[in-house]
Amino acid sequence: MTTRANTGTGPGPITPDGCAVAFYVLLPPTGEAEITHQAIPLGSSVLELGCGTGRTLRRLAELGHPTLGVDESPDMLVHAADLDTVCSPIQTLDLRRTFDAVLLASTLINTPDPGLRTAMLKTARRHTALGGSMIIQRHPLDWFDTLVPSSAERDGICYTIAAVHRDGPLLTATIEYRADSRPWTHTFTACRLTDDDLASAVHNAGFEAIRWLAEDHSWVAATAT
Repeated sequence: MTTRANTGTGPGPITPDGCAVAFYVLLPPTGEAEITHQAIPLGSSVLELGCGTGRTLRRLAELGHPTLGVDESPDMLVHAADLDTVCSPIQTLDLRRTFDAVLLASTLINTPDPGLRTAMLKTARRHTALGGSMIIQRHPLDWFDTLVPSSAERDGICYTIAAVHRDGPLLTATIEYRADSRPWTHTFTACRLTDDDLASAVHNAGFEAIRWLAEDHSWVAATAT
């Protein structure tokens, strides 16, 4: 089993994990904030780890949550200037404060680096108040089995899965995006996490009482203990 680095190409800045900033600016919210909002009490404070351009964080603020976003890319955070943010890698973050909820979306939990996964979960626990919630988004298990080269268009953006490679629990894909005649590519590797894998990782980080928030188990909440 080998781990492959994430890479990206196209116009504008590319983040260390291969994401094209100009492409992410175009993406509309797709319900992440609503899933989080329904899983936590009204008015709960939320820390989003890996907030990018702030599309989820901004909607959470509109829903009445005090928010803070963290991202390692200053180029991403330029587009979240209307929000409270901190520029930092997730794994080394220590704000010396806690929140009612910590959000780890964008399938960051599926990193192929187990050390990074552990560090991100420890950061989440460090910033979650006792009895508070961590909300995680992951790739559904059947995504690893069914993803194949294909094309689709949504919200004026053309998505083409150009290549898929499987290596044990790892899946490496290259996706091409095109919008307004601008092309980008993103090659990334994701690691399959079974329900037991995720439950064990969450437990080891200091969380209990897992609650599945979606039928396909792509969203999960856990309570800080």
